[in-house]
Amino acid sequence: MGDVLAYEAELLGLVREYLDFAEFEETVKVFTKECKIKGKPLPKPAGVSSRNSKALPVQKDLLTAFENGEQEVFFQLWEEHVSSSVRDNEPVAQKLEFYLHVHFAIYLLKHSMGKPDKAELEERISHFKAYLETKGAALSQTTEFLPFYALPFVPNPMVHPSFKELFQDSWTLDLRTRLERFLSLTLKARQTPQLLTLFKENGQCNKEMLQHLHQQLVESEHRTMTYLKRFNKMQADYHNLIGVTAELVDSLEATVNGKMITPEYLQSVCVRLFSNQMRQSVAHSIDFTRPGTASTMLRASLAPVKVQDVPLLPSLDYEKLKKDLITGNDRLKAFLLQALRWRLTTSYPGEQRDTVLQAYISNDLLDCHSNCQRSVLKLLHSKSEVVRQYMARLINAFASLAEGRVYLSQNPTLLRMLEERLKAEDKDSLTWENVLGALQKFSLRRALQSAMIKDGLIFWLVDVLTDTDCLSDYTLEYSVALLMNLCLRSAGKKMCARIANHVLKVLSDLLGHENHEIQPYVNGALYSILTIPSVREEARAMGMEEILRCFIKEGNAEMIRQIEFIIKQLNSEEPLNDSIVSDDEEEEEDEEEDHDIMEADLDKDEVLQPQLGELAGEKLLTTEYLGIMTHTPKTKKKLFPGVHQSIDEPLQRPVTPGYHRTTY
Repeated sequence: MGDVLAYEAELLGLVREYLDFAEFEETVKVFTKECKIKGKPLPKPAGVSSRNSKALPVQKDLLTAFENGEQEVFFQLWEEHVSSSVRDNEPVAQKLEFYLHVHFAIYLLKHSMGKPDKAELEERISHFKAYLETKGAALSQTTEFLPFYALPFVPNPMVHPSFKELFQDSWTLDLRTRLERFLSLTLKARQTPQLLTLFKENGQCNKEMLQHLHQQLVESEHRTMTYLKRFNKMQADYHNLIGVTAELVDSLEATVNGKMITPEYLQSVCVRLFSNQMRQSVAHSIDFTRPGTASTMLRASLAPVKVQDVPLLPSLDYEKLKKDLITGNDRLKAFLLQALRWRLTTSYPGEQRDTVLQAYISNDLLDCHSNCQRSVLKLLHSKSEVVRQYMARLINAFASLAEGRVYLSQNPTLLRMLEERLKAEDKDSLTWENVLGALQKFSLRRALQSAMIKDGLIFWLVDVLTDTDCLSDYTLEYSVALLMNLCLRSAGKKMCARIANHVLKVLSDLLGHENHEIQPYVNGALYSILTIPSVREEARAMGMEEILRCFIKEGNAEMIRQIEFIIKQLNSEEPLNDSIVSDDEEEEEDEEEDHDIMEADLDKDEVLQPQLGELAGEKLLTTEYLGIMTHTPKTKKKLFPGVHQSIDEPLQRPVTPGYHRTTY
């Protein structure tokens, strides 16, 4: 009770401060009155009245300056009342400040009745340039703001396609609403009550501490189990060694007394001493009737095991596997799909992996050659999200290998099924990610490229890439790489020409994306579609050269050289070459470039975990589905090694991101 009395005034003050902050006006009156009646000490609410008296006039002055285009007044108040820590570190504040500079830069163009004052307009543009080169430079790699870096260099931004939206009343109204909301929250947040601060800090601290302790507990239990296994093994070895030693002492004593030790007895002792199965076979192969064999045995037992060739994995009963994949429950289906994928992804590249893949193909694991209503491929349409995801992962693993792509391409409906799933699944799901990965790898094959172009996949991809914030690094990279592969075909270029402005806008935004892995594919797509004269005209109209030259200043040497090639293509006057249609006439392909890369993303974020007593992975396959040894090593078909081009030029042949990273 003494502690409460000692801190009573502070505690009551904290309660009063929070109630006032949350605007419980009637409650504050009752609380204050009751404290007075009971004679409780209640500190005066320092800073509460000042908050209400100061925040509103400042907010009103800022909004007035915004509406009247008073740039100097606005930013003087902005820097005075919005703390530097918020302006420099909060992304929301940084983005808002960028758009505010845009607003003031174009204010005269929007609000002048006649021609704006040239000197004042130049001053505002100069101020905006200075901002872009100093504080605004931090956002130069952000897709959202990239086009605005060309704004000062565009002669008439009011008619420019990229900036038309800025001159609409709705844009200014939306910006004012965002500014008003930001000021309300920021100016009020400066007086955050101590009670709320204490609660947030302690709550977060306790949460982090619990997570840390839980992690330590898991690691400790894991170490304990490891040490316990080691202890049990050492204890067993110790008892075995004591027993053997006792027998050897007895044998030595018997020898001293003139009794002979038989080779069979010595062999049995050595087998017990070196109980490992491999070393038992060594023991049985040595002739103990000859001198020096005991030391030979010891050296053989302690010698390192010679690395053998990687063994082939056991054969499976594929009929039973396919039956359970079709008729089993969803959990069993998911575990089987996972185990079959792991067998492919974790096998050693070379004979072991080739044999696994050949066994899958020769047994038509995915029913690519089947016309039955119920086939393994139909798992792509399962009601279970986990089954759909694990089916998509397995197809993506198949598509990572050239012979796997040949196998999958033999089913006439699979491509359409994958396209349907791509448009039906959530963009943040692993199912969507793996379906996209599989389609990107399909685009290495000409016939499948043509089908995807015909199905309008280019239009869909361009729409998806308009907003990249919801895409993971994997999906972004594979989306852009797929778009590039389709744009390399003449039919794909013509599709892009139909939506030239939209495609060019998306690609120019992607040039400045923070994920630099996509740059080669963006460059390749741009270079390819600029062979079409109508696309070149559209690009020139939207100031593409100015945008590209912005990147020459900041890019690396490889990026700069590729952009120079693109600018050269942009400024060329070559007419459309009718001969390029020939690349669509020949769809038959006996050879494919060797792009066999099994990326680690295929096995990431496993959502399926076995419970106690459940079998999974290779153990599930070899326990429940072991078959007769039917597969034999098969010579892998020799694939076209691929054409390597200079890294100075934009990509001009289809690739996958995994292969491009490895090769270049």
